Amino acid sequence: MSRPATTPPAYHEGMRALQDRFDTRRLADRLDERLGRSAFTAGDRQFIEARSMFFLASADADGRPDCSYKGGDPGFVRVLGDSELAFPSYDGNGMFRSLGNVMANPAVGLLFIDFQSPRRLRVNGRAAVVDDAASLALFEGAQLVVRVQAERIFPNCPRYIHTAGAVEPSPYVPRAGRTPPQPQWKSMDFVADVLPRPR
Repeated sequence: MSRPATTPPAYHEGMRALQDRFDTRRLADRLDERLGRSAFTAGDRQFIEARSMFFLASADADGRPDCSYKGGDPGFVRVLGDSELAFPSYDGNGMFRSLGNVMANPAVGLLFIDFQSPRRLRVNGRAAVVDDAASLALFEGAQLVVRVQAERIFPNCPRYIHTAGAVEPSPYVPRAGRTPPQPQWKSMDFVADVLPRPR
């Protein structure tokens, strides 16, 4: 599948140096040629929207990285177009590390894993934090929404994925018709006087 001319190259000099050292340049090129894409397939959409969690990598304006776990009910990440997905930002600890990074540096990486199959999918692209009414209406309980324009989508070898048991859905995920319980950490004395005022 062809990619737009604005798509960044799959590999930079550091990656190429290691590919050359271990004689994997031809393999890396073939994998990107056959598997890399900038538009979601129907299978990608189904896989992403069935996940109840993913990992989000971001970096600040100076390139200092951060990685966070994002969770919700299956379908909390939605593929909105050929190369666009969106996910909600729920009430958290108020640090806004990931979303703050996105506002300073839009480059992100998302890693979706199915621990049963096993299977994983990477999505690298550019993100924006939005709070328009139409975006917020897509997700129950969202404070903000992150929209990601995918630049490179590719499946990743599942060889080292550990098999995990069935996962209990979190009672804290916003759902229509119910108010999530207060997280225990918000009851701790050292944060009682600095919690945000109810909105």
